Amino acid sequence: MAPGKPIRILTVEDHPVFREGLTTILRSEPDMLLVGLAANAAEALTEFRRHRPDITLMDLRLPGTNGTDALITIRGEYPDARIIMLTSSDGDVDIQRAMRAGAWGYILKSMPQQELLEVVRLVHAGRRHAPTEVAARLAEHLGEEDLTTRELEVLRLIRDGYRNKQIADQLMIAETTVSFHIKNLVGKLGANDRTHAVTIALRRGLLHI
Repeated sequence: MAPGKPIRILTVEDHPVFREGLTTILRSEPDMLLVGLAANAAEALTEFRRHRPDITLMDLRLPGTNGTDALITIRGEYPDARIIMLTSSDGDVDIQRAMRAGAWGYILKSMPQQELLEVVRLVHAGRRHAPTEVAARLAEHLGEEDLTTRELEVLRLIRDGYRNKQIADQLMIAETTVSFHIKNLVGKLGANDRTHAVTIALRRGLLHI
């Protein structure tokens, strides 16, 4: 960046109140220039193509296509895009997916204003960043075995209150197979039982309420 040239920023956020707050914050910084606003993944791609921003602040939860999928689409066309994910959740599964997809940073919406701005400047300077608590959560689960698609299906049905026999009927598998899947997913999550497994999965972002 040439001296005196501001960091050009695109924000992708569907919540009006947070979007307006972010707009106010960015416009108050002399070294930053808000060049575009988007409220969903389609608008994000259109605005990115139009403005080619230095930094994109991307909400993880967008209507329709989520923020990580929007990131993947943008980086498919622009591999050098520097995209920072915004979220109110510190679930490590969502974070891992975004970082693997090429996110440069991760900002919790609860972060103080100055920390958020500092992350923008760090990423623009070429440094990847995740908040300390997020990095710790990621490190905690490194190397753990992922749940299979079937195990996630079983877990969702447990969350919805189904008993083993009902789960078997829903998935058209044997009840003993359901018990096998539950034993595996409980072990992978380090849970005490099926209910505890759901609690852990919700906290980590494997399941959503």
